[in-house]
Amino acid sequence: MKYNQLGNTDLNISELSFGTWAIGGAWGKLDDREALKAMDKAMDAGVNFFDTADVYGDGHSEELLAKSVKGKASIQIATKFCRSSDIHDPRTYSMDSVRAFCENSLRRLGREAIDLYQIHCPPLEILKEGSVFEVLEKLKEEGKIRYYGVSVETVEEGIFCLEHTKASSLQVIFNLLRQKPLEKLFPMAMEKDVGILARVPLASGLLTGKFTKDTTFESDDHRSFNRNGEAFNVGETFGGLDFKKGVELSDELNWIEKGRGNRTRAAIKWILQQEEVSSVIPGFRSVKQVEDNLKALNAKEFSPEELQTLKSFYEKEVHTHIRGAY
Repeated sequence: MKYNQLGNTDLNISELSFGTWAIGGAWGKLDDREALKAMDKAMDAGVNFFDTADVYGDGHSEELLAKSVKGKASIQIATKFCRSSDIHDPRTYSMDSVRAFCENSLRRLGREAIDLYQIHCPPLEILKEGSVFEVLEKLKEEGKIRYYGVSVETVEEGIFCLEHTKASSLQVIFNLLRQKPLEKLFPMAMEKDVGILARVPLASGLLTGKFTKDTTFESDDHRSFNRNGEAFNVGETFGGLDFKKGVELSDELNWIEKGRGNRTRAAIKWILQQEEVSSVIPGFRSVKQVEDNLKALNAKEFSPEELQTLKSFYEKEVHTHIRGAY
């Protein structure tokens, strides 16, 4: 396992880490015991960073994470806030509101300080208004949080944060089928020493190669109820691609599996090769998924020619099919 410094912080985080949305809810059937075993497996392999949010299972992910990392001070935790309230209401980002979000997360996590506290995909107008960053600076002064960052939906939001805030990290949707951040956002983040956390690295499972156009999902799985952005930003589900088109595009990438075991490992390996990315944070629900993701660390690297082929594929075949702002 390689460890990267997260931007200008003193957090050195594993290059492959894990997000906990799937073990909290909105991904179908849950199995807490399996989730705990999976986190143990990840930590045994050197993973020292987990990403969560207060709305993942209404706090359930934070509580599970607390059980898993209890007594392990070396494990660093990032969580998020704001989406349990009206994200468009400025009062959601007031000192009183954010302090309450923060203290509730601290209680569920069983910790005295949050390593990385992230605004959870706020609207651009909230970022531009700016007072939430004053609140976060205050919580940092008080020792409630060590650092703060922003989880963004669009490149425009990310660039604004880089140009106008002191955020230490950006969390962005980034995968083989969603390469836009490479153009301007990543180079700017590296120049300004801001860490990058890559979420949705497998495009909600499209890049595992396990789906067909007839695959169905449970009703409480966001891949069913948010397929067209009905509940939240469409980019969070299949990276903004129509499901059937996404399956088709993913299948055109089956060549990346050669010498890398499977499409999952290959897709993660491609992200690991992007020098601007501090950590890749795939989701998981089982020990098997964690083990498979970890094998990406030792997968064969892509050659310069292969990297160019994947860039061209995105530009010519994928880019125009992504829906929603990104």
